[in-house]
Amino acid sequence: MTDGAGVPLAMVLTGANEHDVTQLLPLIDRVPPLCGSRGRPRHRPSLVFADRAYDSSPHRSALRQRGILSRIARRRTEHGSGLGIYRWVVERSFSWLHQFRRLRTRFDRRADIHEAFMSLACAVVCWNILTHSLC
Repeated sequence: MTDGAGVPLAMVLTGANEHDVTQLLPLIDRVPPLCGSRGRPRHRPSLVFADRAYDSSPHRSALRQRGILSRIARRRTEHGSGLGIYRWVVERSFSWLHQFRRLRTRFDRRADIHEAFMSLACAVVCWNILTHSLC
């Protein structure tokens, strides 16, 4: 699945009590190959934007080892790093997924069922983006 700019999307389903930063590297590893230019497709994004919660030297070095540039806001610095102009894309995507009642409040006990509905919702969101961008 891709967003409106043709960038592949990936998702990881975790429990509510698990911190997001623990899923940074597994999420990066789940990104499918990037198509579009000639030659062998890229298997990783070239750049990752993240907020202060992801600021740690192990994560920065792990991204560097994968050949990914990181634009992660530093902790204990003034706001105004400029990442807010990219953050609205993530918040917008969350709001699109929250239009589906089953995703807004999790009613399913089994994770595989919830993940299936999440995949369907992502497909519907991508379909809506594609149909509106082609018209």
